[in-house]
Amino acid sequence: MLTLAKRILKSGWLNFRRQTNLSFAACLILVITVSLITFLFLSHKILNFALTEIKARADISVYFREDCPEKEISELKEKLTEFVEVEEVEYVSREEALESFIERHKEEKTLMDSLAELGFNPFLASLNIRASEANSYEKLANFLEGDDFSSFIEKVDFYKRKPVIERVFRITSFVDAAGIIISLVLVFLSVLLTFNTIRLTIANQKEEISIMRLVGASSWFVRGPFLIQGLICGILSFIISFIIVGLSFYFLSNEIDAFFPGVEIFSFFKNNLQNIVLIQFACGLGLGIIPGLVAIRKYLEV
Repeated sequence: MLTLAKRILKSGWLNFRRQTNLSFAACLILVITVSLITFLFLSHKILNFALTEIKARADISVYFREDCPEKEISELKEKLTEFVEVEEVEYVSREEALESFIERHKEEKTLMDSLAELGFNPFLASLNIRASEANSYEKLANFLEGDDFSSFIEKVDFYKRKPVIERVFRITSFVDAAGIIISLVLVFLSVLLTFNTIRLTIANQKEEISIMRLVGASSWFVRGPFLIQGLICGILSFIISFIIVGLSFYFLSNEIDAFFPGVEIFSFFKNNLQNIVLIQFACGLGLGIIPGLVAIRKYLEV
């Protein structure tokens, strides 16, 4: 048994070395496929972050009358947080609204002069409400515009923002769905390309397989060298892919973080190192061995 295993290992290694061009092509395809799968896994965080940031801009605001007691605002905020659809409720006082306006427009002299001439704070206290779904906002707006709150609510700006909110949620839903579909298509094409490359490697040795079968070699003895070749390609692709992905995110992390502040993609890479290694190792071995097992069935009587 040990002698048979040694012969299979030796034969597989010799086949790998002898077919340099095909072995290199198979490894290259595997590296591209494994790297692509890893990049898709990591880019999912960036996509989720971007979609969250976009959705965070879709909210409605409730503005309160100047004489509205803080107690009424606090109670309403508590009621809103009880809604399943509500993700976040943020209170903005009159002073905070004024400070935010000044910070945004401090370079615009006309606006600052107009504000100074008023001599008082024209802004109202508000609650900014963010929901999980676009259709939840109308339900919340109807709740807020009820008679129970009409005595201290000045206005709810839902209908003014409704077209923007619906457009934002349509865009995020489309991007999310498109990202999943594109990922699946790319992975399918990569796997198909890997399978065809390995099948070409096996087809190149069909005469040797036929001779081995004629002299009575067992099916597993014939399969063995190709499994070893696939194993070698899988391990090499795992090592090379890990280096490529790691270096890519190390050198591109600053650019990605500048474009998406708060993503910290290289920290995400380090924190998920175990998952990434498992994904790459499993993909490398799986894509190196499974296509070979399937492709060689054509030349075996099983």
